[in-house]
Amino acid sequence: MTAYDVIVLAGGAAKRLGGADKPGVRVGGRALLDRVLAACDGAARTVVVGDRRATARPVLWTREVPQGGGPLAALGAGLKLTTAEYVLVLCADLPFLGPGTVDALLAAAGEPGSEGALCTDPDGRDQPLVAAYRAEPLRRELALIATEYGSLAGLPLRILTAELELARIDAGPDAAFDCDTWDDIAAARARIREHGAVLDEWITSVKNELGIELDVDTGVLLDLARDAAHGVARPAAPLTTFLVGYAAARASAGAGPDEAAAAVAEASRKATALALRWEAEAAESAGQGGDAAGGPAGGAKPDAGREGTGTS
Repeated sequence: MTAYDVIVLAGGAAKRLGGADKPGVRVGGRALLDRVLAACDGAARTVVVGDRRATARPVLWTREVPQGGGPLAALGAGLKLTTAEYVLVLCADLPFLGPGTVDALLAAAGEPGSEGALCTDPDGRDQPLVAAYRAEPLRRELALIATEYGSLAGLPLRILTAELELARIDAGPDAAFDCDTWDDIAAARARIREHGAVLDEWITSVKNELGIELDVDTGVLLDLARDAAHGVARPAAPLTTFLVGYAAARASAGAGPDEAAAAVAEASRKATALALRWEAEAAESAGQGGDAAGGPAGGAKPDAGREGTGTS
């Protein structure tokens, strides 16, 4: 994987949001800034240009000079704190940016002859704040611009991008979706609740909230919850998944994320098998009727060889 630093610009005035603290606005229960930081957690160094605030992971803070000097000045301030060969540059209001887009940008920036890569939106417009740049030409051009104009304050980003050899990637409609207005915020909040996205969004938010770095098969857990609810009783679903998590945590104490994920899968398998045995017993009793002693009708003996009966 390409080693990189990241600069997140989080110091704008948010005039179209009435001056609200845009990086702190929550979408899906997470601040916009934290959602961006989650997409680039592989960075060697993360620099945020803006006012200090609590963040989901450690970052370096700086401010542009003068404050409010615009994105080019903010980029120049952030670049002073980076050391990697490649620099990912992002704005702080990208609710749907994902690691896949980050990887694609870095790969395109690393192509021979390229000085960077940026996303284009669905209308074909360049998005220089959803981009990856080679640090050396970025520093060179910023220095030349500062010399020519006297400073970087108040200058548009297109002055910089016009001087660089940049690749363009179409990352789809979501990666470059930014939240400039309250309508944008409302649209983002509605989109994460759509049927195809809500569970992934919720699980990701919970893992971030709890500080869990664990890639588990949510389908397995959902199947377990279904089987427990159907084969035992509806309240068994959340209680069973809780116990599976507790058992997996004990089984993988001190282990890495891969071992923890395997422990969840194994605990889920055992609990699912148990729920299915309960369901089978209920179906058997319903179909045949139980005798007074609680055994199957007709004096049939229990299956003594089943897993979990304690017999051999």
